[in-house]
Amino acid sequence: MSNSSNYYSSLLKLCCETRNQTQAKKLHCLIIKSLTNPETFLYNNLINAYSKLGNITYARHVFEKMPQPNSFSWNTMLSAYSKSGDLSTMQEIFSIMPNRDGVSWNSLISGYVCYGSVVEAVKTYNSMMKDGVLNLNRITFSTMLLLVSSQGCVDLGRQIHGQIVKFGFGANVFVGSSLVDMYAKMGLVSLASQVFDEVQERNVVMYNTMITGLLRSGMVKDSKRLFHGMKERDSISWTTMITGLIQNGLEAEAMDLFRGMRQEGMGMDQYTFGSVLTACGGLRAFKEGKEIHTLIIRSGYNHNVFVGSALVDMYCKCRSVRYAEAVFKRMANKNVVSWTAMLVGYGQNGFSEEAVRVFCDMQRNGIEPDDFTLGSVISSCANLASLEEGAQFHCQALVSGLISFITVSNALITLYGKCGSIKDSNQLFDEMSFRDEVSWTALVSGYAQFGKANETIDLFERMLVQGLKPDAVTFIAVLSACSRAGLVERGQQYFESMLKDHGIIPFSDHYTCMIDLFGRAGRLEEAKNFINKMPFSPDSIGWATLLSSCRLYGNEDIGKWAAESLLELDPQNPAGYILLSSIYAAKGKWSNVAQLRRGMREKGARKEPGFSWIKYKSKVYIFSADDQSSPFSDQIYAELEKLNHKMIEEGYVPDASSVLHDVEDSEKMKMLNHHSEKLAIAFGLLFVPHGLPIRVVKNLRVCGDCHNATKYISKISQREILVRDAVRFHLFKDGKCSCGDFW
Repeated sequence: MSNSSNYYSSLLKLCCETRNQTQAKKLHCLIIKSLTNPETFLYNNLINAYSKLGNITYARHVFEKMPQPNSFSWNTMLSAYSKSGDLSTMQEIFSIMPNRDGVSWNSLISGYVCYGSVVEAVKTYNSMMKDGVLNLNRITFSTMLLLVSSQGCVDLGRQIHGQIVKFGFGANVFVGSSLVDMYAKMGLVSLASQVFDEVQERNVVMYNTMITGLLRSGMVKDSKRLFHGMKERDSISWTTMITGLIQNGLEAEAMDLFRGMRQEGMGMDQYTFGSVLTACGGLRAFKEGKEIHTLIIRSGYNHNVFVGSALVDMYCKCRSVRYAEAVFKRMANKNVVSWTAMLVGYGQNGFSEEAVRVFCDMQRNGIEPDDFTLGSVISSCANLASLEEGAQFHCQALVSGLISFITVSNALITLYGKCGSIKDSNQLFDEMSFRDEVSWTALVSGYAQFGKANETIDLFERMLVQGLKPDAVTFIAVLSACSRAGLVERGQQYFESMLKDHGIIPFSDHYTCMIDLFGRAGRLEEAKNFINKMPFSPDSIGWATLLSSCRLYGNEDIGKWAAESLLELDPQNPAGYILLSSIYAAKGKWSNVAQLRRGMREKGARKEPGFSWIKYKSKVYIFSADDQSSPFSDQIYAELEKLNHKMIEEGYVPDASSVLHDVEDSEKMKMLNHHSEKLAIAFGLLFVPHGLPIRVVKNLRVCGDCHNATKYISKISQREILVRDAVRFHLFKDGKCSCGDFW
């Protein structure tokens, strides 16, 4: 071998390392010019360089110009086609090879395995066995075991295991690691452990593989024992344990292990940082997350797209959206995961409009969404009750084919349910070829929000008949439906079945639903007894729910008890003062109302202002009570005045119980008539074309008078009015509401 061949080969190797194809071509030209008859060794290096740089055409050209290609030349060419996925040319090269060895057979098998040609891979493996067992080596078995684990072919895996033992590879640590990995991935951990124990000379890789398998099967204690028993651990060992603990819900232990890893002085890579940031997010450990962020900067991984995405996700889960934004903006390279992390973070923190904006920015930057990204932005549209934008994303899902992904279909069912288009939700549900528990729960919740109690319960029973397991969210919807329909006993049965039949431990939301169930039915003493038997005290929402029912039925004693309990739990929560004031105001106890107002001021409790908004021609119009800021105010108030006269003629009687001021009745009527939802509805009547529903969203619960008044407005105007408040969806049509007399 000449010095020039060595020299050029080393330069070609450098081109491969730097991924510089242009320089490789220049070297090729120089070789042609300077060497009359290049050695086979140099030709082989040229073929290898072009293959590694992805230019198979040039590699093939060099190969065909070779005067005497050897086995290495043929195998290099075969491997290039194998890795590129050109299986027909790979087979053609293999069939004309003058001599085949184990490398040739392995390249052929590897090509079929990597590109999913299972039958061809098995046929080639069997042909290799017939050709002579001397060609078999550890690569052969490892490649076939990779095929087995990816396809879940247990029987084939057992056969290959038998052949591994038969041909003397059972003690080989490389093959042993592949066997352990195969059995572990197929859930056969006992067989994986058996193989592990049978290999005498185990290395770190094999230990790491076994630990991964144990953690994947939830065998945390066994994985810890194995990890702590290792004589030598590398950074992969530590990262594997940290990741596995997180996957098993043990984020705090993962954090402790990460600290131990730092103390040992182990090197950390993108996977280590990605895993520990996931733990920080799960624990909402903002302080620790910031410290790790500092370590990432020191380690030089702050420009890594994988780590950057994990940082964005961590800060969002810690409710620190501004920090997430800062990291996101500094990222020089962003992939679909980075954009999705920011989008989902906005959505989870209540910034749904920002989530939609990020999605649009992502597309402008040429990044195509995947099913998770599209499903997430549709969920944000659902939170905004933005049917118009959500429908556009529905079209995008149809055009892109992402509608076939269950994550997208489930998000669309939720969108239409939250926007009051329950028929569209149902149609989507019926069109799905496969439905999971989330699909059923989305539709059940949609019917429940829409006030369709009987349909909700029927759908839930169908879900059970299908053998699907409801979750905690499903039961919230069903209990809410029972509450609205006044089905107290049925609701009690479902509540008791949660733990008894489904192993679901009720949490505060379920207990609040039960309080609402008794309260709505006027069975306030039963609600009180239920609370006294609860394993924990109700949260502020639970007490406010009881207090609301007391206001509805005028029960001052239980109302006072609920209000005192609520104010003791949360002194700055205005609900206790306001709802108890309503009870006193309804009975004319204005001195008690004044006393509560003073207490509210002293405690610094402030009532959240009510806002209602309506979308028209891609613009959102927001209204507050007595709002005069709209350029259409004169038209809106004139429309309300006209409606008020017509409603009174139809039999509407204003309900002044929600007005907590000791003023003249005429003033109370004026205050009622200028509530934010009425202003938004009047705007809709003026500008939304007839034939289209008027869609209004309110940040608080619709008051009793507005609920009643909107029934009359729907009848007088012959319009369909959909109001989504903080509690549920209301469809008003022909003087009726989907939720009946309860609001």
